[in-house]
Amino acid sequence: MVAFPWVRKKITLKVAKSKSRYWSDEVTRHSNALDLEPKVFTQGNPRQIALSLKHSAEHSSRRKATPYQSAMSMLNFYVNRAGSHLPVKQKEVLLRAKGELRKAFHKD
Repeated sequence: MVAFPWVRKKITLKVAKSKSRYWSDEVTRHSNALDLEPKVFTQGNPRQIALSLKHSAEHSSRRKATPYQSAMSMLNFYVNRAGSHLPVKQKEVLLRAKGELRKAFHKD
């Protein structure tokens, strides 16, 4: 219950509980920028990850930046948000995927 001095009756505020503990989980599942393939970041081949991100970025009508920027942003977002929970081997694959993404977009 919240009481404001200028309001004579008390107002009850309901706070909706989030289904997830982290906001980044919600962004990952319901990104409004790219329609990603399921489990794209868990693949073991950096080239496949880069090509999948490129395809998603080029075919998205909801992105606000260039396809390259959108794809690289999504990859960086995933790496940064996974943090210490990301296995070292998979982090290396994702970091190599950045280089593959640069090659795919001819940004060497």
